[in-house]
Amino acid sequence: MNDDLLFDDDDTDDMDLPTGGVPHRAGPGWKVLVIDDEPEIHSMTGMVLADVRFRGRGVDMISAHSGLEGRAILSSTPDVAVILLDVVMETDDAGLQFVKFVREELGNKRVRIILRTGQPGQAPERDVIVNYDINDYKAKTELTAQKLFTTMIASLRSYEDIMALELNRQGLQKIIDASASLFQVRSMQTFASGVLTQLSALLDVGVSGILCAQRGGFMPANALPEEDAKAVFVLAASGEYEECPEHRQGVMDSAVMDTIAGVLQCGQSTYGDDFLALYIRTPNHREVVAYLHTGRTLNDLDEKLVEVFCGKVSVGFDNLWLYDQLCRAQQATVIALADLAEYKDNDTGEHVLRVERMSERTAYSLRQANAYPEIIDDLFLDQIGMAAILHDVGKVGIPDSILQKPGRLDPEEWAVMQTHAANGGAILDRSARLVEGTTYLSMGAEIAAGHHERWDGNGYPRGLSGQDIPLSARIVAVVDVFDALISRRPYKEPWSMESAIEYLQSQSGRQFDPQVVDAFLRVLQEQGAE
Repeated sequence: MNDDLLFDDDDTDDMDLPTGGVPHRAGPGWKVLVIDDEPEIHSMTGMVLADVRFRGRGVDMISAHSGLEGRAILSSTPDVAVILLDVVMETDDAGLQFVKFVREELGNKRVRIILRTGQPGQAPERDVIVNYDINDYKAKTELTAQKLFTTMIASLRSYEDIMALELNRQGLQKIIDASASLFQVRSMQTFASGVLTQLSALLDVGVSGILCAQRGGFMPANALPEEDAKAVFVLAASGEYEECPEHRQGVMDSAVMDTIAGVLQCGQSTYGDDFLALYIRTPNHREVVAYLHTGRTLNDLDEKLVEVFCGKVSVGFDNLWLYDQLCRAQQATVIALADLAEYKDNDTGEHVLRVERMSERTAYSLRQANAYPEIIDDLFLDQIGMAAILHDVGKVGIPDSILQKPGRLDPEEWAVMQTHAANGGAILDRSARLVEGTTYLSMGAEIAAGHHERWDGNGYPRGLSGQDIPLSARIVAVVDVFDALISRRPYKEPWSMESAIEYLQSQSGRQFDPQVVDAFLRVLQEQGAE
């Protein structure tokens, strides 16, 4: 490449000039937009740009012959790296107006703008540099091929640095957003699935991967055979790995599982040509591996962002494990209390288990019907079943002579029996107050105290009516009565299913919440269809 003036008219008469941009190259080139109303400027610029390579990439030149045409091209091609811009085109200040359009209207601060002018008097360098957001100013009379080459390399390097900063910022913003979203989750499986989704979004690849852990790190040690404690199991799966039944690792591709096992063994992430196997070690020394099919080789920026992401989410696994342990402790307490109540009233058999199951299903049916959406959230659905088994815990205070009497109770005995609702609610409420927020115990207190209230206000112990009765108690009221009707008790024979359903229908809007009755009957119908 010589150092002759690039735009010397005397030198161009006899040259065989290309008519368009640069020759085709394998792989995407840096996009350079040339805006000039002189055709020979495009030709000469194309010759110089044909020799430009930076970071292993050539240049793809795009031509525009007016500021208006340039606006249309840049609006549809946001990844232009450099603009070589003439000042005087369709108007004396078309180039300067184009600069304002780019920076102010498009808000594009990334593209590097090099102003080239053959009429410096129309746009004095000092004024233009101060008043317009351009990155270089060249008079065509001083611009040689070598200077254009040097300017182009410097501009591409600057653009690359700006894009790296921008991608870093976007990546970190995604990590912050992902962390905020993930840390609201209270389910280990949902959290693990979210990690895969957010990793895919961070790397801009399809969601296809699995997230594995050692079984002993996430399940109670005494709940597992010793040989299974170190086995690898799948916490979450997506995309092509989603069909793994019950997340059993035995059906996974052996090469994938070998990679995951190797990562766990060496404690280091592995980056392949089209995948990553990410090692995540939590502060409490639990180990997780996220295997993601990327379809491409990750660059240095990708790997750095992934490592930052891992540092943010690693603590989430520990927090969820601790949360799960607290939930298990609560569940153990609830089961112990329910067993105590059933020990006193052993004729109910598995009544409380059926109430648990049907209360949960009825709540789901209500949600599917969009009933009480302001109440039935994920937490409600998670707690209603377990809390329902506490509905009769107050019976621990009822004398055996009344509780196990084979015949009907007399009025005095019935008055004593009715105290179990208020007593059960009070017992559970005292315990629930030791923990903030809604828990199995606090919802259990609502249910114990309220499951004998009536929709029409004629129930006990407080005579509440309608929606003043907690929804959890209204659900259990329907389930409890139905199960009692179809079960054998010391004082009665079981009713037929048809008779029990007719009773619920006759008491809808009187004893029971009509929407709850409808939801319960839908559950019965679905069970009959199964």
